[in-house]
Amino acid sequence: MVALFWGLGFDSSGATPFVTVKNGRFMVGDQPYRYVGVNYWYGGLIGNNPAGKKRIEQELNFLVSMGVSNLRVLAGAEGAGQINGVPRVEPAFQPKQGVFNEDLLQGLDFLLAEMNKRQMKAVLFISNNWEWSGGFLQYLNWNGLIPDSILRRKLSWDEMRDYVSQFYACLPCMQQYEAQLRKLVNRVNPLTGLKYSEDPAIMSWEIANEPRPMRPHAINAYRHFIHHTASLIHNLDKNHLVTTGSEGEMGSETMENFQKVHEDPAIDYLTIHIWPKNWSWFRDTAIAAGFDNVLLKTGDYIRRHQEVAKAIGKPLVIEEFGLPRDGHAFDPGSTTAFRDRYYSFVFDFLLKDMAEKGPVSGVNFWAFSGIGRASHKQLLWSKGDDWLGDPPVEEQGLNSVFDTDKSTWDIVYSCTSRLTK
Repeated sequence: MVALFWGLGFDSSGATPFVTVKNGRFMVGDQPYRYVGVNYWYGGLIGNNPAGKKRIEQELNFLVSMGVSNLRVLAGAEGAGQINGVPRVEPAFQPKQGVFNEDLLQGLDFLLAEMNKRQMKAVLFISNNWEWSGGFLQYLNWNGLIPDSILRRKLSWDEMRDYVSQFYACLPCMQQYEAQLRKLVNRVNPLTGLKYSEDPAIMSWEIANEPRPMRPHAINAYRHFIHHTASLIHNLDKNHLVTTGSEGEMGSETMENFQKVHEDPAIDYLTIHIWPKNWSWFRDTAIAAGFDNVLLKTGDYIRRHQEVAKAIGKPLVIEEFGLPRDGHAFDPGSTTAFRDRYYSFVFDFLLKDMAEKGPVSGVNFWAFSGIGRASHKQLLWSKGDDWLGDPPVEEQGLNSVFDTDKSTWDIVYSCTSRLTK
């Protein structure tokens, strides 16, 4: 197993040093670090029981066999019950305002300990712009800015923008977010004896999943929040990188704002997300008919953010990108021909920048579902179902990559095997 990671900068003693940034590149020790990773956001939720631990062990072994070395994981979730008309992640780390279920973190403890054994790296995101794990809407609700009746029902897009944009001017909201942050960074993992701030299995802290100003008037407050939070994390943790979790221009109102936020010395690298379906780059379920347009727009989006990364001299990670299965099917037995071509297209940016010493330094595709399977009793997640890479707000199986998706894993392994040469 150790030999698989030689090219990624791990040494033969099995030690896993911290990821750093030098001259615009990720480094581990004195070696460049480029990676193919997955979004495994639910990994910390399933390690609290024997079945979940067994699943984690099996899935991590599978990922290592494919050369996948990086996992993007949810570390903080807030509140309980229905939100924005759908179920949310449960149980939450902060189920009630200021009340933390630290026993829940035993699952994250286990995941990180197992990742250490396999010399893997985690990107931990602390909260969420979106409702599926509580996130900023929940903090606003706790502080009286969203009534329960509105929080529970489906919000319009304009309502969502109006409410979430208030988070950055809500001092008690940010203080409660900060309390959750401190709990995570300062936690001691009883399985390893390491504080999270000292754990080499962690690559970076991410301020939130897809934090957006949501309205132009909130941009200055948004920038202040990002700067303050990133600086605080660095003060608490001298070992790990910090990034935003941004989607890029799409989530920043303007490219200028995206660049300004990531120029901040407290932000160590840039992130972008790419969502052809959500951004209407193809119509309805017509992936095949719109596929050329999907590739055209994806390539343009990546290249424009590459230029920003070059201008400010920091690495760029394409940390979310996905495509439904062929025909918009959900069943693991359905084909993934267009998704496979899409993944290969994105991976080529990583491989090209590896050869040319460009800024694209990692990719995390969305989303790994491993051995999990949907119940198919309903489209959305329901309590008792397996966790999949699709959050409870989305159709289960929509963007899932299962362990049985052989053609997709052939594409993944083709890329990871080239990274290790």
